Amino acid sequence: MSKVQNGLLLLFLLFFAGMLKAVEFEELSTDKKFEIYKESCEQGQMANCYQVALWYKKNQRLDQSEISKFRSSIDSLKLKRKTLREEDEKADLDSEEKNQLNLAAASLTEDSQKKNASLRYREYLDRACRGGEDVACKEQSGKAIYEGSGILYYASLGLIFLAVFLIAKTIFQDEDQFQAAEKLDDNKQNEDIAKHGFILRYSKPFFKRYFSPIVAGMKSRKNLKDRYKRSLAAAGLTNVLSPEDFFAFKLFLIIGFPIVFVVLRAFLEADWEMSYIPVMGLVGFFYPDLWIRGKIQQRQKDIIMNMPFCVDMLALSVEAGLDFVAAMAKVIEKAKKNPLTEEFENVIREIKIGSSRADALRNLAWRIDLIQVSSFAATLIAADSVGASIGPILKSLAQEIRQKKSAEVEKAGATAATKILFPMMFLIVPSVLCIVFAPIVVEMISGK
Repeated sequence: MSKVQNGLLLLFLLFFAGMLKAVEFEELSTDKKFEIYKESCEQGQMANCYQVALWYKKNQRLDQSEISKFRSSIDSLKLKRKTLREEDEKADLDSEEKNQLNLAAASLTEDSQKKNASLRYREYLDRACRGGEDVACKEQSGKAIYEGSGILYYASLGLIFLAVFLIAKTIFQDEDQFQAAEKLDDNKQNEDIAKHGFILRYSKPFFKRYFSPIVAGMKSRKNLKDRYKRSLAAAGLTNVLSPEDFFAFKLFLIIGFPIVFVVLRAFLEADWEMSYIPVMGLVGFFYPDLWIRGKIQQRQKDIIMNMPFCVDMLALSVEAGLDFVAAMAKVIEKAKKNPLTEEFENVIREIKIGSSRADALRNLAWRIDLIQVSSFAATLIAADSVGASIGPILKSLAQEIRQKKSAEVEKAGATAATKILFPMMFLIVPSVLCIVFAPIVVEMISGK
């Protein structure tokens, strides 16, 4: 019995001593632990060589003993220089000592310490691998990175498979319904989309398929219609995009722009910051607003440019005996296709399906959203309400529009001189001065 008790007592003492040693070791600083690891490594403990390599990898600097050695060398050489200069002001260290001082000072810089730490890491990792440490060999070959993530890797593969399965199931459930809806669309619409830029052209199949149904089911879709309906009409995109499609386009580009950013970054092997991804998503959301604003401005310019000719022809057709609708049809036939003739087609279409001439003209003014067109529509509505002949009115309107166009052209020409002033001051004038004075300055410098 006493042997059993003595054995248990000895086992308890060993355990307690080991526990005290572990606690003592845990309380040591990182540098003290490193010294113990390094000393054990020099004695042949290859596992501790691996710990030394990990220390260099983590801290990216020299150990405290090496730093102290360099600092001691610097201090002793500086002290020697000071002693020499006390005896003789011109005295200095010899060339070997100067090189030693410069080398020691350079070794303590941050970049140099990182470089030396990287060399020490590879040195001790190689020593541990050659000593039989499998972990060191795996890390040296790059396999250790993935060694502990096997479960996570296969779990992620399973989740990806599940996500793909659910998405595919959702897609194919309503694929027949989507294809039927696509066949109902006008075939000419695909040609119209190509005219409005490649972003809309290649984005529409995706946002129309996946985002538009979500937007159509939103409770605030009525507000979306009120917000974007007039902008789409002014841009001439009513037949291409609905308000729900336009908002779906905005939502899709929140994802689309970052994806394009990442693909370009990988393809060009650029070092762009990944923190730009949220910025690209924000740009994607607001891009359609800027794009449609540019479309509206360009369309309004085209309408103003074509308005004098179209109104002149409309006046001639009415004076020749045609009624208003036939005169508009003649303008559409003879004039080159432009946004104004497209709007005239919409007016004729509305009148044919039962709208009054006044309502069709009001809708024309609402869609285009231009003062000139609003004045044109208001004059025709007023003349129609009192039964006056619209031929002379159209003729005077054409003359007035032409005069306004000439005045705007003159105004733009007058402001051109002011606009070119700053480019001329900062670009053209310095170039001329360089050409004129450069030979003179060269001759003065060369002394000829």
